[in-house]
Order: sequence, then structure tokens, then C-alpha cells
Amino acid sequence: MPRVVPLGDGPSRSFCLHVSNSIAQTTPLPPPECRLTGMPKEKYDPPDPRRLYTIMSAEEAANGKKSNWAELEITGRVRNLSSSLWTLTHLTALHMNNNNLSRLPPEIAKLPHLVYLNLSSNKLRSLPAELGNMVSLRELLLNNNCLRVLPYELGRLFQLQTLGLKGNPLSQDILNLYQEPDGTRKLLNYMLDNLAVHPEQLPQRPWITLKERDQTMPTAVFTVMCYNVLCDKYATRQLYGYCPSWALNWEYRKKGIMEEITNCDADIISLQEVETEQYYTFFMETLKERGYDGFFCPKSRAKLVSEQERKHVDGCAVFFKTEKFALVQKHTVEFNQVAMANSEGSEVMLNRVMTKDNIGVAVLLEVKKELFAGGLKSPTEKQLLLVANAHMHWDPEYSDVKLIQTMMFLSELKSIAERASVSNGSTPSTSDSNSIPIVLCADLNSLPDSGVVEYLSNGGVAENHKDFKELRYSECLTNFSCNGKNGKPDGSITHSFQLKSAYESNLMPYTNYTYDFKGVIDYIFFSKTHMSVLGLLGPLETQWLVDNCITGCPHPHIPSDHFSLLTQLEYHLPLPSLNGLHLAIHR
Repeated sequence: MPRVVPLGDGPSRSFCLHVSNSIAQTTPLPPPECRLTGMPKEKYDPPDPRRLYTIMSAEEAANGKKSNWAELEITGRVRNLSSSLWTLTHLTALHMNNNNLSRLPPEIAKLPHLVYLNLSSNKLRSLPAELGNMVSLRELLLNNNCLRVLPYELGRLFQLQTLGLKGNPLSQDILNLYQEPDGTRKLLNYMLDNLAVHPEQLPQRPWITLKERDQTMPTAVFTVMCYNVLCDKYATRQLYGYCPSWALNWEYRKKGIMEEITNCDADIISLQEVETEQYYTFFMETLKERGYDGFFCPKSRAKLVSEQERKHVDGCAVFFKTEKFALVQKHTVEFNQVAMANSEGSEVMLNRVMTKDNIGVAVLLEVKKELFAGGLKSPTEKQLLLVANAHMHWDPEYSDVKLIQTMMFLSELKSIAERASVSNGSTPSTSDSNSIPIVLCADLNSLPDSGVVEYLSNGGVAENHKDFKELRYSECLTNFSCNGKNGKPDGSITHSFQLKSAYESNLMPYTNYTYDFKGVIDYIFFSKTHMSVLGLLGPLETQWLVDNCITGCPHPHIPSDHFSLLTQLEYHLPLPSLNGLHLAIHR
């Protein structure tokens, strides 16, 4: 008689079983509180082969004792599986070996948390393509069946460590590959690389209009793009095992990246993770033909490596259309140098912040008079715009470093803006960093609820903010506060820019989309005293990604693990004074 047995290491296990006509029927149980998902490869432990279990007594059940099990064994020469099985979505291990199953229903993919699936010693002649959607699998045992072919979709099981295929009449080509050293990985890579790509194309991302251009006064309207392009040296199968190797290849990806850039046709483009050689031979060369000039700087490590290695060091780039903007100044901010100069003897500043070689770049642009339209006549004075671009440290364990890097960057931008204000006619005593509007694009590697975003959006953070991790930074942090050391000790670190994020109200559910992380970490901030958002590019529909089983990016249709941001900004001229009073601009 067939048996259905729940298994696991917990104290008591219970399960109800009804069997008739050799069909295993199961009654669903509520899922346990813990689910095993996204487990790193090195932490995978196969199920205990002893598979001990106990049956909960009627008295225990009546007293409300809870069952907590995540493994299930089905035995007894079972020929068919009950649809009730697919309701047990909490399962992480399923033992169905030594039965008489001739087919595996495609509904198996409704058990997305399975890590272990044993189907050995059945009579399976084929496998459903949907098996490839079970990307949590680490162990798939199919030994001693009647399989002659395998679906190419198995190649999508990028976390699989053990694939049992012995005792199947498979083709010699498949067996030869499987029997090689590291054969499981080679076979899965071969299948993924030869899997047909579906769907054939991406749906268009929507343009979201937020407001109309102000016709009552002269304004300049321009678009800004922010895009982490994923440089070649980071695009590996180790990091992105769900992506075919040909779709990770730079020669393939760079076409999609440039297509994304040219389709957006932004007036200002900020890119992160641009490799040095690719900036000069690909990005600058291609975009110059489309009317752009640009500025680039690699990470600080470029100074310390050989000429050959330097070609592959990544950095940040800013491009702008020369018909709309003229370059006035360009600047590089090396965070490790700023950290060293402002360490004030702080060991954590030297050991944690100075050791990271992230950088930021900034270009001071003159907005050409022809760009202003509407209302009064064009401006007579030179109108400047400071465009900044940065890529902060990646590690989630270093929230303090990201926050300090952001503070250092804004502190340096303040100095750049104040000097530019003097050059533009202000006296040193009246120079103001806010007199020159700023657009800040960045991969901040920080979520919207982080200290970094709080600092940028609110104008400051408390010096004991949790993101500082209670480390002793307070002495050197005052160097980056807009009041400096002479300011009132109010317990917060502030900046003088009045910034606003272009993408507010959760307009983008994610800017980075990988298997194990999906969230917003890329941003466009702007001076809300000078500018407003007219519209922006919305997200790729989340449901479409789910429906098409897009495990993560990159993907054959999505060349980076980041989605680009694109916004249309309206730059308002400062209104002339009336009897010595400056008129306010309402937005």
C-alpha cells in the first residue's frame, strides 16, 4: 500500500493520508513558518538519509500542538500523483523514488522552495519543461528511469549541485558531457546556452508625465539618464549563473547597452561601471558621433595597477549634448583621499573608509541660452548646472562607509559650487552653493530607507544614526557638515543642498534585479529650489517578469543587472528682484 510520510528534524510530525486505486492522495497542511530559499551553495546540506519521523497523537492534535515539517516521502509503487501535493508549497525536500511514475506533471513547478527532489527508480520517459523554473533546487536525482532526452530548460537550474542521471538511455553526446569532470555544471551550461529565448522581445517601459512645462516664464527642459551598465569583469557565470554565457559576453551586451542609451536619447547621461578602455573605444567614440562630449574617471586603484590592468578598471562617466550645454569645469572626487585628509586620527575612518577606492565625478556645465523658452526673453547672465555622478561601495555590511562616502561627495560638491559661484560673479562673502543647481546621479548601493537616502533627502542625519554602526566617526564627521566645526553642535551632520529624488512615491519597485536581490539602489536627485520633474521613465512591469520566469538580470533582452533611470527636468531661471526682494518660485 502506498505511504505518504512527512519527514524532518523537528519534534513531532503528522500527516493525513487517504489512498485508493494506487493514487496517493494528500490533504494539505498549512505551511511552516520558515521557508528555505535563496540558500548559498556552500551552505547546502542534503536531507538526512535516516529520515526518522513520529506520528502526532490524537490527544496532541486536540490540544493544538502544531506540526512543522518540510520534507515528504511518497512510496508504494505509486503511478499517479494527487493534485493536493501541489498545495504543499512549503516543502523543501520531496522523496518520490522507487515508484511507478511514468510522467511528472508540470505542476511540480508549484513547489518553488524545493531544494531536494528524488525521482530515481521510476519509469519516467520525459520531463516537463517547467522543471527548469525550480531554481531553488540543489539536488535532482533522476537515476534509473527511461529518459532518452532532457529538456533544455534544465539549464536554468543554476544552483543545482547534484544531478543524478545514471541508468537512463540518454544520447551518447549528453552522457559524454555529463561524465566529464564537473560534468553536471558543463551539461547545465550547455543546455542553458542552447535554450531558445522567450519571449522574443521586451515590452516597452511606460513614460509617466507628472506635470506640464511652465509657459509663464523662461525655463530650460532637458532629460537626464542614470545607468549602471555592469562592466565586463563583473559579468561572470559565478555571479549570474541564470544568464547564458553568450548573453553575458561583452560584445553581445554592449549592443543592448548602447541601444538602451540611444533609445533614451538623454541630454545628460551618467553611467557607472564603465571600463576605462570601453569608455574611450566604445562609449565616447559612439556618443561623440551623436553630438555628445564626456568626462570619465576610473576608480582610484587605476593608479596602482599595470597599464594592461588599468584598461579594465571601471569608473564613472558623464556625457552631455554639446548643442545644449558647454563644459566649464570637470572634477574628480577620490573618496579614499578625502577620507585620509579628514580622518582626524579616527581608526575606523582609516581602516574602513579610506580602504575603499570608489570615486565620484562632476562636470560644471553652462546651459546654452537657446535651451530656454517661454515667458520672458532669454537670460542675459550665464546659467550654470553642476552634474555629479558617483558609485558608492557595494557591501551591505558597510552602511557606514556608504553614508560617509555620500557626505564626502556632497562636501566636495559644495566647495566646487561655491568656487564656481565666485567665478560667476558672486563675491566670496556672498557665494552660495545653492546658487548653482545640481543634478546628482548615483548608484548609491543603498535602499530608500537607508541613512544615505535620508541624508540626501532631508538635508542631514543624526551623528548617532544606526548606519554608523556605533563606530567612532563623530570627530571627523563635522568636517563634512555644512556648518563645519564652527557650527552649533546639534547632533546632526547636514548638507546645504536642497535635494529631491526624481523617482518618488515608489514609482520604481526596483532598479537592480537579480536572483537574490531586487530593490531600488540607483537615484537621480536634483535641486528642488531650481528644478522640477516633468516626467520620467516607469518600470518594466513586474508581472511580466514573473509570468516569463525571468530569474534575474542580465538576461538576453536585458544587458545589465540594473534598469536605467530617465527623467525630464525643468530648470527655472532665478526671478529678477523687485525693489530688492526676490520673488519666490512655486512648484
